[in-house]
Amino acid sequence: MIGQSPDPVLIRNVRIFDGVDQELRHGHVLLKDRRIARVFLAPEEPPAGIEAAVVDGTRTDGTSRVLMPGLIDAHAHVMLAGSTQEQLLLGGAGLAYYNGLAEARAMLMRGFTTVRDMSGDTVDLKRVLDSGAFPGPRIYPCQAGISQTSGHADFGTAYEPPTALGGMPSRAEELGMSRIADGRDRVLAAVREQLKKGASQIKVMAGGGVASAYDPVDVCQYTPDELRAAVEAADDWGTYVSVHVYADAGIERAVEAGVRSIEHGHLAQESAFASLAQHGAWLSTQPFVESDHSYPNPASAAKNRLVCDGVERTYRWAREYGVKTAFGSDLLLDPSRSRMQALMLPRLTGFGYTAAEALAMATSGNAGLLALAGRRDPYRLDDCASPLGRIAEGAWADVLVVDGDPTRNLDLLAAPEANLAVIVKDGRIHKNLLGA
Repeated sequence: MIGQSPDPVLIRNVRIFDGVDQELRHGHVLLKDRRIARVFLAPEEPPAGIEAAVVDGTRTDGTSRVLMPGLIDAHAHVMLAGSTQEQLLLGGAGLAYYNGLAEARAMLMRGFTTVRDMSGDTVDLKRVLDSGAFPGPRIYPCQAGISQTSGHADFGTAYEPPTALGGMPSRAEELGMSRIADGRDRVLAAVREQLKKGASQIKVMAGGGVASAYDPVDVCQYTPDELRAAVEAADDWGTYVSVHVYADAGIERAVEAGVRSIEHGHLAQESAFASLAQHGAWLSTQPFVESDHSYPNPASAAKNRLVCDGVERTYRWAREYGVKTAFGSDLLLDPSRSRMQALMLPRLTGFGYTAAEALAMATSGNAGLLALAGRRDPYRLDDCASPLGRIAEGAWADVLVVDGDPTRNLDLLAAPEANLAVIVKDGRIHKNLLGA
């Protein structure tokens, strides 16, 4: 029933990856009232008489399966990943929402039980998913990405007057994908608008982009004062600002203004990573390859190639300087490629991370970034310090059971249909190949 707690679930005889410790420990996990109620580590056994629906891996060689927290995507686009640009620009608003609902289910079935949505009108979708009416991940919404005129989220044409000069909002603004705001006062209003709609964090475009037609990828966007205005408005609501930016100057300007999370950073030079570490800012970046996105526009294709060329050094310097690093996918505007979300996490093993380190990044690590939302965190629990991304008593009951050991072979997660035996989100079983 919608709104009711699911029945208890006891998952027996699994090796447990708790989201932090690389060592697997044999045990059993009880899920009750949407939380992880108990973790019984061997040789401890669950007390007799626990009334629970049982997923018992011992029936099908349970010792070869690993129980782990649900995956977290720190830079997703639920609404935008499910539709093409043509559908968004020419179709009715309902098409984007229905496609987003379908994409939400697909993300959950890939094992992503939580996503940080980084532009798109997702608050109502979040509410529907939270109710249990449809399957999908938890959503941390930012609502519209806030952009200056000619910035990364300005999708008006060059021949249309900007809204600051009396022009009409673009289709992207009508759909709640973006908000164009120039000057301190309009930036304050735009941030407050997203918070009013239910945003848990704010996204601002502080540098050029690949998909946008008019801004070179290296440019700075927003003045220091405009960025400080965004940070001040978010801080008043107990949350934070993240910024889209690739290059050094934009990163330096953002962190000096108090921005807490840099999205992308693939064109940054070494000094920028030292600055990120010094300020304690997060780097939310992606292990892109060129084929993740397709750009018919030659200029965008060239910018995409430049960004992808920077992936290796981005991860190398992030590791060298100890920058807090989050994993995300940032797939959008091509539903045929949204399945790449499952393929991107295993790529981290090619950039110096062990499988266990990458797995920790996509679970407890990403949860640390989400927690920056503070009082605006929609899934905050006062009685549990780490409610997401961990197998710990009191945490939300978001768990996966994997055929094989993903702490040694991360490629298992690239084939979720075959290798995810059990998917549980919010205590509800959405997939179970092991039987009750």
